[in-house]
Amino acid sequence: MKKEIIKTLTNEFESYVNFTNQGVEFWFARDLQQLLGYSKWDNFLKVIHKAKIACETSEHLVDDHFADIGKMVKIGSGTEREIKDLILTRFACYLIAQNGDPQKEEIAFAQNYFAVQTRKLELIEKRINEWERLKAREKLTLSEKDLSAVIYERGIDDLGFAIIRSKGDKALFGGFSTQEMKNKLKVPKSRPLADFLPTITIKAKDFANEITVFNVKKKEALKTVRTISKEHIKNSKGVRKLLKERGIIPEDLPPEEDVKKLQRRLTSEDKRNLKDIPGLDKDDKE
Repeated sequence: MKKEIIKTLTNEFESYVNFTNQGVEFWFARDLQQLLGYSKWDNFLKVIHKAKIACETSEHLVDDHFADIGKMVKIGSGTEREIKDLILTRFACYLIAQNGDPQKEEIAFAQNYFAVQTRKLELIEKRINEWERLKAREKLTLSEKDLSAVIYERGIDDLGFAIIRSKGDKALFGGFSTQEMKNKLKVPKSRPLADFLPTITIKAKDFANEITVFNVKKKEALKTVRTISKEHIKNSKGVRKLLKERGIIPEDLPPEEDVKKLQRRLTSEDKRNLKDIPGLDKDDKE
């Protein structure tokens, strides 16, 4: 496709973009119909229908990306009538382009135009998910320190703390011990299991810790390895029950990237991205 055509089509597509009050961009289906070279609305609706199916298949809510609306258009002599239209997100436009006729020059362009932009959103979402996992791991470290501190106040040593934490893991993972889970997920012997767990499981462990810390502080009777272990097992089982009710089985979830490697990678990406920001001097970037 010639550079001139690409520039022209880019300007056309950008000229029809709209923005919500929150700054979210969208297109009207009637406008996109013209941009993609469809002369008949009924034919374009067939493509939209396929795009909605693709949206469902990709586990996105159709209503979040395809919103039915009606708008008034002039039909002559100063009169108006209402016609059906849709508000489309960029992702919806991408799916429509993917289900259109690639022989059409406009659609071939749109498939690449929306794919690039959608990819940017995917990268942002991926980055946010990775950042949330790091923060969840940091939070788990803090709740484990809180748990160890409140246990030590009861006169329990490191071995006792290890026993309590291990029993909690076994309850959360349906009978699998910490070491068995490490073997299952192929976690290096010297590394903590939590460094390889998905975000949801990290948060589950953290939540169980928080409940145990709260109750140990509140209940004077919880002062031995046996009683605190029993409390932590109860809390871990409660969290596990909640996850199972939502179809999440902790021990069946696959491992994720080592958080240490993840931290190094994100830090490296941050430094690289800072170099690309114009107007920042060396001190600002450091």
